[in-house]
Amino acid sequence: MIKLSEKLKLLKNALGRCWSNGTEHLFHCPRCNHHKQKLSINVDKGVFKCWICDYSGTKVSQLVRRYAPSYYADYRQLEGEIDITKYDTIFAEYVPNPPQIIDLPENFQTLTGKKTKIKQRPLKYLYSRGFTDKDILTWKVGFCDYGEYQDRVIVPSFNDEGNVNFFVGRSYTDDWMKYKNPQVSKDIIFNDLNIDWDGDVVLVEGVFDAMKCKNAVPLLGSTLRENSRLFQKICKHKPDVYLALDEDAKGKEFGIAKKLREYGIKVMSIDVSGYSDIGEMPQEVIEQRKLNADIVSDLDYLHYKLDF
Repeated sequence: MIKLSEKLKLLKNALGRCWSNGTEHLFHCPRCNHHKQKLSINVDKGVFKCWICDYSGTKVSQLVRRYAPSYYADYRQLEGEIDITKYDTIFAEYVPNPPQIIDLPENFQTLTGKKTKIKQRPLKYLYSRGFTDKDILTWKVGFCDYGEYQDRVIVPSFNDEGNVNFFVGRSYTDDWMKYKNPQVSKDIIFNDLNIDWDGDVVLVEGVFDAMKCKNAVPLLGSTLRENSRLFQKICKHKPDVYLALDEDAKGKEFGIAKKLREYGIKVMSIDVSGYSDIGEMPQEVIEQRKLNADIVSDLDYLHYKLDF
């Protein structure tokens, strides 16, 4: 009870006065700034919801981090969470290299703007996979019509400072080599620039899967090592994580979930059955299955091993 009262006191300092009714505490919502106290916070369960703008979450610490960052470390301490920024040795075996910065192919051309004849084939390929002009603009997708990456759609990745750190080249013809990527490290966070680390994060297999989901990061073939940049960033921000891996990658999925759960990350699994991967799903199906996603537990892994 002491911790609950301390949390409530801290929330009042961070968000202002509140009206309390038992376990429910109503604050002014910092997102929509409605004049009435409509942001309901259950301190005991650690959940919140605004009844005006529908802003909600399962971790009050995320709310504090976004709208009252100066109180964030203290609130996480009250929740008993590990703040890895205070422990330089938690990943002591890993000494990160300087951020990777590379150039896009010299003949890279954007697919946004005027739809010229030369853009017809790469655009037709992207449209056939269900992508829209908005997706192409959001992901800064381009193409090459000659050179090393000839006849390939190019999806660039930007780090959190806006520099290109990787790109994926996908053939839009019948080339036997579907993918051709630069020979550089894959220890990056693909398109980190556009990831909202205060919201839920979806982990998927490939770039085109990520383009179909909201706030998604492709693993690029990785099993998410504990000393990887992506794993460390997840542990630092502690978002709820949704796994949407291919149907035949259950072992990999449970391995990733087990690692994340050891660091206090809540992990859910999105059902991809009926489709080759999440990239083949219509957007409305993805959203519905995300709503119905199950929390991954040790018992799920045990059942998987027994069935296997």
